[in-house]
Amino acid sequence: MSLKNAAKKLMNNNDRSQITCGREGRPPSSPGLSAAWGRVVGLALLMLSAMPSYAGSTAKFSADLQHRAAGAGGMVTVIVQYRQMPTESSIRTTQLGGAAIKSKLHTIRAVTMRVPVSMLAKLAQDPNVAYITPDRPVSLTATNEDYTTAVEADVAAAQFAFDGTGVGVAIIDSGVADHGDLHDSSGASRVVYSQSFVAGDTTTSDKFGHGTHVAGLIGGTGANSGTANGYLAKYAGVAPNVNIISLRVLDSNGFGTDSQVIAAIQQAIALQSTYNIRVINMSLGRPVYESYTLDPVCQAVESAWQAGIVVVVAAGNRGRDKSMGTHGFATIGAPGNDPAVITVGASRTMGTATRVDDAVASYSSKGPTLVDHLVKPDLVAPGNRLVSLRAAGSTLDRTYSQFDVAPLVGTAKYFRLSGTSMATPLVSGAVALMLQQNPSLTPDQVKARLMKTAWKGFNQYTQSWDEYGNNYANQYDIFTYGAGYLDIDAALNNTDLATGVAVSPTAVYDPIAGTVSIVNTSVVWGGTSVVWGATSVVWGNSVVWGANTITSNSVVWGSTSVVWGATSVSGFSVVWGSTSTTVSPMAAFSDGDDGEN
Repeated sequence: MSLKNAAKKLMNNNDRSQITCGREGRPPSSPGLSAAWGRVVGLALLMLSAMPSYAGSTAKFSADLQHRAAGAGGMVTVIVQYRQMPTESSIRTTQLGGAAIKSKLHTIRAVTMRVPVSMLAKLAQDPNVAYITPDRPVSLTATNEDYTTAVEADVAAAQFAFDGTGVGVAIIDSGVADHGDLHDSSGASRVVYSQSFVAGDTTTSDKFGHGTHVAGLIGGTGANSGTANGYLAKYAGVAPNVNIISLRVLDSNGFGTDSQVIAAIQQAIALQSTYNIRVINMSLGRPVYESYTLDPVCQAVESAWQAGIVVVVAAGNRGRDKSMGTHGFATIGAPGNDPAVITVGASRTMGTATRVDDAVASYSSKGPTLVDHLVKPDLVAPGNRLVSLRAAGSTLDRTYSQFDVAPLVGTAKYFRLSGTSMATPLVSGAVALMLQQNPSLTPDQVKARLMKTAWKGFNQYTQSWDEYGNNYANQYDIFTYGAGYLDIDAALNNTDLATGVAVSPTAVYDPIAGTVSIVNTSVVWGGTSVVWGATSVVWGNSVVWGANTITSNSVVWGSTSVVWGATSVSGFSVVWGSTSTTVSPMAAFSDGDDGEN
């Protein structure tokens, strides 16, 4: 089954009459969504009221664009997805003579253009136009507990000699600064290609400081750390010899747009054979506004996936967000809401060398995804208080100097951050090791193997405290940590080759029985249809551990009206109900938050 057909089947399995259209926003004072999924990103505004109609073409407008189109004047930058890619002359002559074309996004058959709001209806009437969205702002998903033992990276390193050699990892982020830990044994930089997609800024340095940190977690050597350099530990990445392709889409404040991200994905595909790009790391995202089948960024990541590139995306840092009444559920961001990609949540290692006491971070976003109800995240990895490379003089460095990690003598070369942004590059590094071991693996085989071998030993409940002493209680389920905890050694020791596609399964609500079940159109292991292998888990009225498998109609929640493990069903009505709900924006996790205890 092709990814496209599987996606259609997933959509058809949903009870569309029960699906709400999620619209999330930000405070008017913010110029764009914040950096690191960790700035004031827990902002949710669900818009379920009816939108105005434009000559029967309403279905071609995203909900947030319809809202803007209700105004009489002004200009708006939009991404127009076409059924067939048009020529520039046809756009000008048959649609909008006054349109200012900004960029062409051939990968998804789209054009970014600046148009008068008053002309949007005319544009939508073109039968060649498939869907129109605003060019939305995107943000980063963003301090070091030792993660190597938690994900069995140290065991894998002792057993295997893999370090990512020959594999190219494209980092779509705020740029990557030059750092000694990103040099090879001869002293040459392993950042083999850099390009900026930031409007009006062609420089490729990391002015914000996030992309460099991510790069270190993927491929830093740790050469400038360790006891020989006055540090108490060595801060190395998972795959310390990968080649890095830096595609800068976020400015000095951590802000970017959909079109910039899509252009970067498009360039990664174009450079795939030149630099053997097998992985794209996206520690960024934005709220979900429509189904992934319409979202232009989701369409772009699927194009990369179909081209043979594994796309790893941060889940988001809104797990504490209660603004929708969902107790942090249904807060996965885009493009982490796409069923193809590997969506990563964050755990915390508790500062110990064993993983049995580890816990999912309360700020890690939870599924199911809005609109499509996909089971996300796919797995989790350590993301709380991770130490990686410091981009000296960057915005994060200047604003949060208290997170500098300095040696006993000298200047700090490392920096501490928390978030699903930090968990994502650990998975990207693991993917690089897997592809060095077996270059013939497809993206679906990589994803399936990671999910099947993920460790599933979490307890049912946990509590955590942020730096201000606030307490957070968490219940573990498949919407909190997916298939389990990244286990690099287990992934490298596994030789299973999944058939089919590894799209994330869908949660479906049965309004008559009052139950939510998993519908799996995904991977087949040896003729038996399962989602996450023989050690998967099923949730009914209580958590069941052991040899249970999630099959096509397994009940996720029992027949009770309690949906999220709490006494309130308000979260259920937001995700599956038809009730019109409007809530106020709420901050969940900011760049200045130092993770949690």
